[in-house]
Amino acid sequence: MDKLKSTGIFVAFLLLPVLVGVTASMATATSVTTWYAGLEKPFFSPPNWLFGPVWTLLYVLMGVSSYLVFIRPASAERKIGLDVYGVTLVLNFAWSFLFFYFRSPGIALVDIVILWFFILGMIIQFYRVRPVAGLLQIPYLLWVTFATMLNGAVWWLN
Repeated sequence: MDKLKSTGIFVAFLLLPVLVGVTASMATATSVTTWYAGLEKPFFSPPNWLFGPVWTLLYVLMGVSSYLVFIRPASAERKIGLDVYGVTLVLNFAWSFLFFYFRSPGIALVDIVILWFFILGMIIQFYRVRPVAGLLQIPYLLWVTFATMLNGAVWWLN
């Protein structure tokens, strides 16, 4: 693969999760300062400004990781890993709409629990294809673990 094509593919892999996140943030933006601000939150709820930088970093890591898997030779493990990654993007995108746009923390909780298992599956598959790609997704799993607890607590308290 020539350098220009390789760079273009890398940029596309970086941009895909970032664009998913930016699009999903439109659903979030309409409710953060209104509906979400009025909800009772648990003591461990971080400040709102923290979510943007954390998610940006996670989306970049997703892009790098998926690219590292994509450039490996074709295999069943690679295909499964990239397919599972695609499902995580859809579930991640859906969560923002379920929680913030539709204001349904309970349904969003179901989504994020399913997302957690898909992230775990993605890590395993990515690790099989390229270990560093799987390891790069551990922060994503840890953050979604925290976000699941936060989502569950918000649902419970409200």
